Amino acid sequence: MQEMNAQAMSNRFGPAEPGWRLTHLGRRMGHALRRFDERVLALMASNVEVPLALSNLAARDQVGAAHIHITRHLAVNGSRLTDLAHSAGMSKQAMGDLVDQCEAWGLVTREPDPHDRRARRVVFTESGLQWLEAFRRAVLQAEEEFRQAVGTDVATVVALGLEAYATE
Repeated sequence: MQEMNAQAMSNRFGPAEPGWRLTHLGRRMGHALRRFDERVLALMASNVEVPLALSNLAARDQVGAAHIHITRHLAVNGSRLTDLAHSAGMSKQAMGDLVDQCEAWGLVTREPDPHDRRARRVVFTESGLQWLEAFRRAVLQAEEEFRQAVGTDVATVVALGLEAYATE
């Protein structure tokens, strides 16, 4: 009976697992990004220059790819929450939740916007700037490891291709 139901569903909805779903470019880019971010976080967790509390959070997998969005997109001189959310491709509410968490960890703080009294800016704290520097170094190391894994020529082509694709 179950076999007949599976067969009927397969005919009705198409093949159970079409191969293209596992091998298309978007899926591969997603896997590559997750692998890259996981490596960056692992490097940051083992970095002695990262404030200990933040290093411990990274080591215990409390800091994830979503938190990297703040590190990756927050301007050094600060950003409004709406601009930060837009840059990271997230909703304002989701980014607000991440900022709340990062603020509790001491990575960022909210300050009045000097150009608009009604607005607030999210800015890195001193610990957040140390985190950002550790992120920079970890990204450089992860990029070097990528070059070593695939070769310099392939790494260059991938970087140029992604840059061209992202700026269209």
